[in-house]
Amino acid sequence: RFSAAAPPAFAEVMSIKLRELIRSIRACKTAAEERQVITRECASIRTAFKEDSREDSQYRHRNVAKLLFIHMLGYQTHFGQMECLKLISSNKFPEKRVGYLGLTQLLDENTEVLMLVTNSIKNDLLNANQYVNGLALCGLGNIANQEMCQALAGEVEKLLISTNPYIKKKAALCAMRMVVKVDELEDKFNGRVGGLLEDRNHSVVLCGCSLLTSILMTYPEYVPDFRRYISTLTRMLKSLISPGYSSAAEYDVSGITDPFLQVGILKLLRLLGTGSVDGSDDMNDILAQVATNTEGTKNAGNAILYECVQTIMAIEAESGLRVLGINILARFLMNKDNNIRYVALTTLQKVVRVDLKAVQRHRETIIGCLKADLDPSIRKRALDVAYALVNEDNVKNMTKELQNQLITADTDSFKGDLVTRICACVEKYAPNRRWQIDNLIRVMCLAGNHVSNEVRALFCHIVAGTPEFHSYAVHKLYFSLTNAGNQEALVHVGIWCIGEFGDLLVNGRAIGPDQQPIHVTPAQVLDLLHDLARKPQDGGGGPKTQELIASALVKLSARFPGELERIKKMMRKFETSLSAELQQRACEYSKLMTSEWDHTRADVVDRMPTCEKPAGGARELGETSIDEVPSGVAANGPPPAGPQADLLDLDVDALLNSGGPAPQAAPAPVSGGADLLDDVFGGGGGAAPAAPPAAASQPAAPVDDLLDGLFGGGSPAPSPAAQQSQYPPMTAYENPTLRVVFTVAKGGAPGQTRVSATFSNLGGTPLTNFVFQAAVPKYLSLAMETASTSTLAPRAAVGGTQIINVTNSTNGERPIIMKLRIQYNQDGQPVVQDGQVSGFPAGL
Repeated sequence: RFSAAAPPAFAEVMSIKLRELIRSIRACKTAAEERQVITRECASIRTAFKEDSREDSQYRHRNVAKLLFIHMLGYQTHFGQMECLKLISSNKFPEKRVGYLGLTQLLDENTEVLMLVTNSIKNDLLNANQYVNGLALCGLGNIANQEMCQALAGEVEKLLISTNPYIKKKAALCAMRMVVKVDELEDKFNGRVGGLLEDRNHSVVLCGCSLLTSILMTYPEYVPDFRRYISTLTRMLKSLISPGYSSAAEYDVSGITDPFLQVGILKLLRLLGTGSVDGSDDMNDILAQVATNTEGTKNAGNAILYECVQTIMAIEAESGLRVLGINILARFLMNKDNNIRYVALTTLQKVVRVDLKAVQRHRETIIGCLKADLDPSIRKRALDVAYALVNEDNVKNMTKELQNQLITADTDSFKGDLVTRICACVEKYAPNRRWQIDNLIRVMCLAGNHVSNEVRALFCHIVAGTPEFHSYAVHKLYFSLTNAGNQEALVHVGIWCIGEFGDLLVNGRAIGPDQQPIHVTPAQVLDLLHDLARKPQDGGGGPKTQELIASALVKLSARFPGELERIKKMMRKFETSLSAELQQRACEYSKLMTSEWDHTRADVVDRMPTCEKPAGGARELGETSIDEVPSGVAANGPPPAGPQADLLDLDVDALLNSGGPAPQAAPAPVSGGADLLDDVFGGGGGAAPAAPPAAASQPAAPVDDLLDGLFGGGSPAPSPAAQQSQYPPMTAYENPTLRVVFTVAKGGAPGQTRVSATFSNLGGTPLTNFVFQAAVPKYLSLAMETASTSTLAPRAAVGGTQIINVTNSTNGERPIIMKLRIQYNQDGQPVVQDGQVSGFPAGL
């Protein structure tokens, strides 16, 4: 009941409690309704503050509490600041508690009215009640400005020597802010730190560690003076990790004694041991004990291990201790918790500069973090660590590993980052020009749409500046374009090189791997440019591509004089382009190809001058012979109709043999780590040597990566009906000429899958010398049996079959993926087709 002197409206306002306000706000269905409720309540609170100005008002702390909740929702509550100061000066503890809470939330250190509360805080620091002291210390430690720190430092120093642990720990935390805010105050607290570190109460010791850490981070010149406490800290840490610690049950967290204090001590030891050999020697033993005795199955243990590794890497630790720390980080990478993986990768990125060799031992684990099923932030951080591991010694292996990831990268953003890192590695650490050119082309084949303009310019600069590789580069790009013409970067640099060095492409002087000249006709080159010009903009075409083609054509008009009329006809199509730039270029180029320019055209479109110093500095040239010519080109002249360059690996050592495939040869087992192209196409006409007739089928060894390894031993193919499929047939590959259908069934052993491949010739002519090959990732092993036939009859429902036995080492946790290569002769011309199959049923 309210007195008669109180206005009715005021009595109604005071009847609203904090929980009622929360309930009404939560009941709002729209933001507008919530704003209306809060606006009405703020108006009522303002009225209450004006009408009830008594010092002993029983509703002031309730209204301030409501303002705190409104402030948490993001609304303006500055009108309640003075009421907080009134509550702090109250003698009642509940009101004082709300007042200090409002002080820390509604005010900041720059608020002008803050100085009005200095005297009240000083009185509370001198109060006989420990909880009032605690409120004052908390408020001062959160919001004190420089003037308040200078005025109240003496009172806080006195509380640091109190016998009450509750007051000592809060005074230490308050001193942390004063040390940071005022330069001259650290001397007041330096002498008190020792007593805090030697206290028997863990909370006091922890706050003492935090105070000393703050002092050392703010004033690094004091580090040598405080190294005398290393023995005290190591003794305390040793007692915490010892099994017989008397207070273990009191401070136990997930089976670990006071992990908070252990983390605080480790952070402090890190500051004290940095740059000191003697100090580091004193803590080496205890750090080794913490690293080996702490259980890492719970978050508390992982936090201690993480701080321990941070300390080991920061101090002058022994090499064996650093290796132990890096091994702990490697264990973190295999943890299922993404947060633990992320902090481990972040630390490894810093550690690489300290001990590269120790981190190199865990290269496979780091590369494993690039998998597509992981969090994008982890993959990005793992890419940064992998890039930091690259040097002159391992650039070939690391570049190959990173290129493997381009095949499975599932997002454009990550693929773009991956391409950027690979190109940076190639530019910085390439052992020779040949390797540099090969790998840049390989990246453009796999992810050319993500290659930057800077890398494209770098490639052209390198090729132009290395005359020894003009013929090699233009041949490799020509055959690559027939297979990956939808990759923008490859299309652009390929067109540029064809325009510059087209005469080297068709002169017949290039020698293939079979020691026969490579024959490419000018008509075939123009056919390729014509096909590229007709591609849609998102498939490698567009105005930029057409502009490059126009420039290449005008250059080829002098290099292919016999094709001048066809070049003019192609150029006229560009004269009606909607692009003003392309239209202008085409008109100018057409004028240049008229008869009046016949005597000077060759000089106008002559090859660009050779760069004296190619980009990337001086390097060895490397082997200049051409060894990736598709099968049949050197001997028969025209290139085959199908894709030629191997998109999986355009390796310099990968030889696409010019001979025909051996029809009945069964592939031999290969060991992990071999190059896919070496295994499939090296020296045997497209297939591995046949196994002995009596040999039984053997499973292949696991492959090292997506690009490596191939088949197991061969044996006679059993009937496809030997085992009925548990899944519907799936089309693995199809083009207008050929269809490959997989019928999948589980094998007898766990993780085994039996795939029956059925080949159908959809065309009207037979396919001879037919060879079907496949490659799988490293967690799979593959054994292919001999195909039922090497000739596919035209328009036959089932032209041939072949059995593939796959063993999944993850027992279905990771899916089956295959890379396919199909070779055959059609109308006397060899054809090579590539494909990928990833739609296998889950759980195989």
